Amino acid sequence: MSPDPMFNEFVLKFGTVNGSGSASANFLCAKVLFRMGLPVSAKNIFPSNIQGLPTWYEIRVSEAGHMARRAGIDVMVAMNPASYLRDAAEVVPGGTLIYDSTLQRRFDRTDIQVIGIPIARICAEHWTDTRQRQLFKNMIYVGALITLLGLEDSVVEQLIAEQFKSKPKLIEPNMKALHLGRDYARDQIEARPSVRARHSDKTTGKIIMTGNEAAGLGALYAGATVATWYPITPSTSLVENFERHAVKLRRTADGKHNAAVVQAEDELAAIGMAIGASWNGARAFTATSGPGISLMAEFIGLAYFAEIPLVLFDIQRGGPSTGMPTRTQQSDILTCAYASHGDTLHILLLPADPHECFTMSVDAFDLADRYQTPIFVMSDLDIGMNDWVIDELTWDDARRPDRGKVLDAAALEQVEFARYRDVDGDGIPYRTLPGTHPTKGAYFTRGTSHTDTGGYTEDGRLHGQMLQRIKEKIDGSAEHLPAPVIDIRDPDARLAIVNFGSTDPAVREGLEELDREGHVMNHMRLRAFPFAKSVKDFAADHDYLFVIEQNRDSQMRHLLLAEAEIPATKLIAIPNIDGMPLTAAFVREFVLQALRRLPGYGETERIVAE
Repeated sequence: MSPDPMFNEFVLKFGTVNGSGSASANFLCAKVLFRMGLPVSAKNIFPSNIQGLPTWYEIRVSEAGHMARRAGIDVMVAMNPASYLRDAAEVVPGGTLIYDSTLQRRFDRTDIQVIGIPIARICAEHWTDTRQRQLFKNMIYVGALITLLGLEDSVVEQLIAEQFKSKPKLIEPNMKALHLGRDYARDQIEARPSVRARHSDKTTGKIIMTGNEAAGLGALYAGATVATWYPITPSTSLVENFERHAVKLRRTADGKHNAAVVQAEDELAAIGMAIGASWNGARAFTATSGPGISLMAEFIGLAYFAEIPLVLFDIQRGGPSTGMPTRTQQSDILTCAYASHGDTLHILLLPADPHECFTMSVDAFDLADRYQTPIFVMSDLDIGMNDWVIDELTWDDARRPDRGKVLDAAALEQVEFARYRDVDGDGIPYRTLPGTHPTKGAYFTRGTSHTDTGGYTEDGRLHGQMLQRIKEKIDGSAEHLPAPVIDIRDPDARLAIVNFGSTDPAVREGLEELDREGHVMNHMRLRAFPFAKSVKDFAADHDYLFVIEQNRDSQMRHLLLAEAEIPATKLIAIPNIDGMPLTAAFVREFVLQALRRLPGYGETERIVAE
């Protein structure tokens, strides 16, 4: 063992094979570290096929609270010979590679420590069933990490008991495999990694959750009763989690299930069903990813123009076309902001972690009802499918759904109802729900041009008035959406970083690194579109804004240019398109590269301070 190991700041990575059953063992390690009081950031890097290709699982442990992905691996558990060379290359000098030495390998690196454990041989000595041998290999390397890395025995055993409580017969053989790995490493291996884990207290009041589970739970708490979908990575688990929670919590007083979850034949049917349910008064949603948004575009336009509330969860992935379905990206920003043909403009919510997926999911349903329009919750694969450490979710039992301008039967007796008439001057008309009144409140819902009473028209003047009113309604939402998070790190700084969504942990850590090097910059995290006035004011107070986002064409920069009217010369694009969660090293490197190209870079201190 190193005489002076580094505690609680390291990256542990597993290189395995898709379909080998390693996912549960790897997540078990993340949960063990979390229960030891350590903040962890876990990233599952998996192929889009079902079985056989390399897959990886990264766990960053940071007692300091840095939750962005970090390049360079301190401890690599390499279980897939097909990726051995790649896995070994990622280990930092002085780091450790652990591998199955049933077949001895050479790794041609003298600057790392290589630890061999004959995992397959140990399994063969204790189990005859081929599938059992495959599965218990995973638990053997977890056991070895108890000795080598400092995972706590009691915590691992408790989690195994919890994991298999519904299948108690599996507890004993998993414990056996765990102890085989632990004891072999203890008795046969003298070497120890230069990094170690030890108990801390940094996760009090925290939970581990994926964004898709948080969003599904948020939809449930918002009062959603209808979910329609067509499965697509990486959004599938959102609806699955909604259904799982709805089975327990969405029940009538007499115990009957009170939610409809419909798997449609395609994305068009899914959104059509959601629109129909919303028009009928239910709180309904659909979940998809970029290819699904493309297919749903015409129906999105219908909901926009007919002014029907709708919530869409877009869990973004790499494109175009099928692209990289199991990699993360922020590639649907422009598509969703202007989805459908003709003149459209949509409200986007931009969560940065699972906690905001929960809160913004609830907000999305209120906003959809209030503004009678589609609301897009723009998550991505990194947030949606990876495990994040977040603050515990809370709920105010006094909160009630905001259904917006819905007239009941009594109100219809008192007014002259016109479905698409702007009575209050805010662009938002009143609506009714089917069956509210026996004779009043009926109207045609049209996707064609219509008058303010819902009548058919081809009068271009009236059509233009309707389009303008809807735009004013959407523009008027800007100050009522989640406000940007603005961090003035230095009131005199003239440089700033702008980002949104899952890039935030990397940006915040990158800002700290830039600060240490004397490049003081302010920071704004966008949380919604249309942009609030504070976004424009922030831009006006700075000379340059480095806009960091995960797409090739800097789509958010385009929105800031077109919709916030920020001068193009101020907006410095820093795109990332490799499909991996962002790192602080990327932020630092590319901000500095961009800074060198700006006029006056040789006088950086003056630019920063003035």
